[in-house]
Amino acid sequence: MLIRSKAPGNVSYQRQQAAFDYGCLPFDRCDVTAGSEDELQAAVLGKSDCCDLPISIQESRFFRNLAKRTSSGEAPRRAYLELQEFLSGNQEAWENSWLRFPERKLSNHALKIFRSDLGLDAGRSTRSRRADWARYSFEHQGERWIRVPISYTLKLALADLVGSQPHMPLRLREEAARLMQHFSNDNTSPETTSFFVIEPRAERTIGEEVARESALRFLFTSLLMSWANHRFGLLENGQRAVIYHAPHPPVRQTALSSCISDAFYRELFMSPCLSGWQDGEAKSRYMHMCHQVLSRSQLHSVAKLREAGIIANNLIVLPSLSNVSLANNGIHISLGSRALTRAMEDLPAEVGERQEKRFGDLAIKIFEHFLPLFVGTYSAAPYRIDFSQFHAEQLLAFLPHELDFTHLRLMWREWKEKARLRVMGNPVTPYGPQWLDGMVSRLFHLRGDLVPDYRLINYPVAWLCTEYASALDGIPGNTGRLASELEQQGIADSRMSFYMPMRLRQFDAMGFSGFEARYYSLFPSYERDMVMATDLQQLLLVMAYQFALKEAIRPEDIPDDPMSESERRHAFFFAAAGLPAFYVHKKSGNQLLRRILQHCKNTRSSWRHPDYVRVSLSDYRSALLSFLEDKAQEAIEALEARHMLGDLRVRLADPGQQAGTRLVQGALRESGSKHTMDINSVEFNQSAEKYYRDSLRQAQLAEAFQYLREDLIIFRQQGSSDNHVLIRAGVRVQDPLRFLDGVGERLASDELSMDEIASVLNLLLIFTGEEQPCCVGESADTQ
Repeated sequence: MLIRSKAPGNVSYQRQQAAFDYGCLPFDRCDVTAGSEDELQAAVLGKSDCCDLPISIQESRFFRNLAKRTSSGEAPRRAYLELQEFLSGNQEAWENSWLRFPERKLSNHALKIFRSDLGLDAGRSTRSRRADWARYSFEHQGERWIRVPISYTLKLALADLVGSQPHMPLRLREEAARLMQHFSNDNTSPETTSFFVIEPRAERTIGEEVARESALRFLFTSLLMSWANHRFGLLENGQRAVIYHAPHPPVRQTALSSCISDAFYRELFMSPCLSGWQDGEAKSRYMHMCHQVLSRSQLHSVAKLREAGIIANNLIVLPSLSNVSLANNGIHISLGSRALTRAMEDLPAEVGERQEKRFGDLAIKIFEHFLPLFVGTYSAAPYRIDFSQFHAEQLLAFLPHELDFTHLRLMWREWKEKARLRVMGNPVTPYGPQWLDGMVSRLFHLRGDLVPDYRLINYPVAWLCTEYASALDGIPGNTGRLASELEQQGIADSRMSFYMPMRLRQFDAMGFSGFEARYYSLFPSYERDMVMATDLQQLLLVMAYQFALKEAIRPEDIPDDPMSESERRHAFFFAAAGLPAFYVHKKSGNQLLRRILQHCKNTRSSWRHPDYVRVSLSDYRSALLSFLEDKAQEAIEALEARHMLGDLRVRLADPGQQAGTRLVQGALRESGSKHTMDINSVEFNQSAEKYYRDSLRQAQLAEAFQYLREDLIIFRQQGSSDNHVLIRAGVRVQDPLRFLDGVGERLASDELSMDEIASVLNLLLIFTGEEQPCCVGESADTQ
């Protein structure tokens, strides 16, 4: 733990415990706190002449210039025809489109907040206005209309909920104002953060509490979207906005990115950061910079593929300059430790920072060995890939910056073997021209592949260290030093957040000490998947700190050089691609990995690579579970984690119970096909998107509704008389439970009236307000 010691070197376990005696280990049941951040997909359903995205494209200078250059022969017709195809009718959804509606639809309170966010409220100087304020309104049919992203519309909907209820109780108005800060976002997709700091209860685990809060927040967000659809006149103007969980960039948005410039892509899709930031315009410029850097970074990866020998000649298909990786959506779950936070408050700043980093980095390195347990098992992002898409320069995305060349070559070979890219026994990859690749695919039955978690491949999850800088060597400031080196190589930018699957949340920056897990993609179910994943995350953190405190694992046992870091992480990336096995050098210096492999039953020497052991991923996952049950008995007993581990054992034994398989089955039901390889990538991936938007969204709303109903029953049994009065005044129904039972089925299908939506939202405001007092002085922010 955090040690009161003059020397940063080895200190006995007894001295550490003496300096850190708070009654329980970090992240134990009595110690842990939590929060989550959900990145959501937004879409507008409607015809092209009603929705903002196609209208904005058609009215843009980019489109007019392209049309003119095409007609004069200065530009090839392909890009123009592809753009016309995108805009053509019969499209069901326009993902990440903005919304447009009459200004008069806003209540005075919502309009005041809108003008304040733009710096247009009375009494403020012209200099305080956003320079781009005119972008968010326009004249239409003789009246003023507003156009804003869906992420910001959610805040306006919450403000309008308050403004449209003149007799709304003061406590609810104050709670609504507080929650507005949780709807600020800085990316393409809307994001929400936990409404309060989450703690376990006697009858529930931290995972159950995290899932419960996340589900109710999703219900709250969805109802705000319904409120906007009705109140802002979206439905009557041919727009229906929906918000849902979807892990990878929409197929049509990816196709659009290949036929427009990167600057125009940013104009269409990057968030303007209208609220939640001290300087929204500066934050928006930062996000534009992130997109530019990642687009450039993927181009640099092509050179690395050439150096690795994966690209053997100059025949390549360049990645799009309008990189779509920022449109990937994940769920981040942060776990904090009150004991660590108190220790940081007590220790001198320099000593505390040094110890927090030393033990935190070691805990992350231990944790990373267990990441394959999560991929596809609890969360997933299934994605179909056709033969014509098997271009290493596109498919491997950022992996050249995340894996050593050796593991990168092994991954590409294993991937091609898995996808059966062979013709008469010889390996083959696509040539480039679509007509030729399509002919080869049909002639030789080359169908491509299905990967369990495409988001972890299509997004920069973990930058690899260099020979001279590591983000996990236990020395304060190490992420900054590594980021500077990566910036010199054109891979990253030192101003950007540093990408890691598990990130240390440092006390001096966050006000608490803990860790943020950033490797979750999509949970099919809150209760069935998010609960178990969070509980396993907690168990692994408790175990990691036990090992670190007792010096059962020391920093030097897990080396920090690029080859060792790549060896530690490549099983994680192999699992994301659904590859059957990974490779460990027989002389590996990673002592923890060697101990885990002792629990494997089916490892063997590689036939192609005699210096390596070929480790089956299914065998490795079973070995990780066995290692946990053997070495983490104290943590398992403390957390009463036997049930969670039993669930994990069932998932590992039966793929049908895993998150990835269930999501694939949902997509297949949507498509009407029985097998993933019976349909091409566009059909499968769009069927998956429709499944996320409709069936899965309704199932998750139904789960959230059950949580709400359970909370109401408990509240009625334990709430004070003042709270019962508040419910009667805020919800405005005689019997709230009977009211919920009457609207439950219609809620999931988005069929509630305005009064019913307001009643459920007010009830949720009461419950979030009840949770808030215990959280004073702490932050639920997980960004």
